[in-house]
Amino acid sequence: MENLPKTYEVIEVCMLAGKIMLESGAETNRVEDTMSRIAASFGIYHSHSFVTPTGIIFSIDGDDPSKLYRISNRSTDLKKVTEVNSISRKISSGEISAKDALVQLKRMEKAKLAYPLWLQVFAAFLSSGCFLIMFQGGWHDFIPACLTGGIGFSCLIYLNRLLEIKFFSEFLSSLIIGLVATLFVYTGVGDEIDKIIIGSVMPLVPGLLITNAIRDLMAGHLVSGISKGAEASLTAFAIGSGIAVVLSFF
Repeated sequence: MENLPKTYEVIEVCMLAGKIMLESGAETNRVEDTMSRIAASFGIYHSHSFVTPTGIIFSIDGDDPSKLYRISNRSTDLKKVTEVNSISRKISSGEISAKDALVQLKRMEKAKLAYPLWLQVFAAFLSSGCFLIMFQGGWHDFIPACLTGGIGFSCLIYLNRLLEIKFFSEFLSSLIIGLVATLFVYTGVGDEIDKIIIGSVMPLVPGLLITNAIRDLMAGHLVSGISKGAEASLTAFAIGSGIAVVLSFF
């Protein structure tokens, strides 16, 4: 009974580390490996974790109960993934205790490490124009592509907060991108509508999700790989549908 509080503390550390990583865009294999390494560092060598994009189950051999975390919100924050990995390495080297690790992880969970909103929009603004050039568009369409991509990404951020269903925010954002690109071409500001649209929708493309889906499948995590692939496909369908609706009318 004396080790029971310590065991519960270790479980909390493992679960919180996995929760932060999964919510921040880490792949399934990395989450499970980190949780197992943390448990082993505290002398618990027979731990079992099952991670999917929507939940984490962690258990230890013996009488200790299993624990489940439901994951509802997922985003991309690789800084948090890096910080949790750093805490995990400190645990493995014996630099910090389970109690200290739990305090640091709770602080990390509440931390706002994402770039400011204006910087995210500016990055989408600039990258849209760069993607247009990469896809062999003309420099005269650079500014229209930048403006279209910036407006579309701004709408995505706003609609994600307004709507609970991600599909509709992505669909409406791509619809707005198509409308703005069409407006630029019809007013003579832009020339090639296809290149402007291609460059502008690239900030919306789920690149990390596709990469993680492939990595999970290659690592043998079939449930996570297929579900992430389905989510990425749904996002791609939403983007394509929004653009198709605009092009069907113009």
